[in-house]
Parts: sequence; structure tokens; C-alpha cells
Amino acid sequence: MDSTLEQYLLDHSDPQGDYLYRLYRAAHIHTLHGRMASGPLQGRILKMLVRMIRPENILEVGTFTGYSAICMAEGLGENGKVWTFDINDEMEDFTRSWIEGSPVAEKINFIIGDANTEAPKLGVVFDLIFLDGDKRTYVETYEHLLPLLRKGGFILADNTLWDGHVTDSQYDHDQQTLGIRRFNDHLAQDIRVEKVMLPLRDGLTLIHKL
Repeated sequence: MDSTLEQYLLDHSDPQGDYLYRLYRAAHIHTLHGRMASGPLQGRILKMLVRMIRPENILEVGTFTGYSAICMAEGLGENGKVWTFDINDEMEDFTRSWIEGSPVAEKINFIIGDANTEAPKLGVVFDLIFLDGDKRTYVETYEHLLPLLRKGGFILADNTLWDGHVTDSQYDHDQQTLGIRRFNDHLAQDIRVEKVMLPLRDGLTLIHKL
């Protein structure tokens, strides 16, 4: 999608708001991989999907700056919670300050640790999972966390097109690309779920647990 069309989409969607604008800008200024943040268009889509699905408990794998967690929390009902995990403790100070300073801070539990091992210890049944962690281990994370998702729940898997690398032979030896390809192939054959891949930003796959 070219920048003109993307701007058109943004101009005809709800704005992200001042707080998220400042967070998105800070991510690009103060982190090495600011483009990894979900961004205003995907952020509004995440909020809308939460409004539609109406989950009580959301699990996020891969917090990064907290942008997507805040967007999802904006869509939650009064008693909703986002449990968001990240293994990168070097980002903790930046991310925690933005989450705790947000208008939806009380709806977000930010945890440094591996969701694969730590999320099952929570004893929580999740209604929605946002998968946005280590691309090399997407399949393993998916299999670890699918049992924590209620029947009829949803998983949103991010970056499933991976900048188009999934169909580019130049990336046949890139481990992150191989991890995404393996996940996409694994998911395509999984009869436990319904799935549809959207060409949104870097690829977003919607998964419904049967």
C-alpha cells in the first residue's frame, strides 16, 4: 500500500488520539525498531475488533512499547483486562511508563517473562490472544497458548506476511521468515480453527477456535 492510500484510510478512520500519537512518535525517536509498533491504522482495527468480539480477558504476546495493548484496552468493557508479556527487559522502563501513564492503565497487566511458560500459571481462560512475539517460534507459542483460549475465542496473529518475505526466495535462510512461513503452513492445515489472512500492514491473520 502506498503512503497516499494509507493516509486516505487514516483520514477516514477515527484518529488514534494525542496519547497514542505521542507514544508512537516516542517509539520512533527512542527505540531502534519503532516501526514494530502497531501504528494508528492497525491500532484502530485492534480496538474495533475488541469491541466486536467483546472479550473479558485478552492475552498479548509481545508488548514492545505498549501501543497495541493500550489500543485493545480502549475497546474493553468495564471489567476487561489485557495481560501482556514481553521477554525484553531492556524495554521495560520505557514501556511500563507509557502503559502506567495511559488512560486505560488499570486494564493492563504488563509482565516481563515468557508467555509460553508464565501465562498458563495465571489460571485465566482467555477470550482473545494477540500473537506478536518471536517470529521464529510462532508455531510453538501458538500450540502452547491455544489450550488457554476458550472455545469460540479468537487469535490475532501479526506480521504473517513479514514485509512480503514469505514469498521471496531471497529470504529462504532468514530464520524469522522461515518461522512465519512455518506458522502459516501449520495454521493452514489446522482443522481446530477457522482462519483468514488479511493483507493489512504486515499481514494480520484472524483465527477462530472451533
